[in-house]
Amino acid sequence: MKPREDRDEFKARVREWAGRLNVTVRAVYIRPMRHKWASCSTAGTLSFNEELIGLDGEIGDYVIVHELLHLVVPNQGKLWRSLMPAHLGDYAAVEGRLADAAQMQAR
Repeated sequence: MKPREDRDEFKARVREWAGRLNVTVRAVYIRPMRHKWASCSTAGTLSFNEELIGLDGEIGDYVIVHELLHLVVPNQGKLWRSLMPAHLGDYAAVEGRLADAAQMQAR
């Protein structure tokens, strides 16, 4: 997939995934984040690290789905871990690519 090039496209993808997952998103922010890729509140506010914009779309989708599922399942227990592959397939491979991207950006 091509890298995400702008914030509007990324936000549209968040809303698209929210529709697929049938979750309510109240607000989406893209901002600098020093120590994480994203966060969500129980009220449906999601914040994404602006560095996701330049990464491969599959990585962005992984982070989007990861956070949106937390609106349904607040932890990363068995249920959450069963939902990730149901929506993303081999999410562990993408998770590894995200870790590689984090190491590259830390340099």
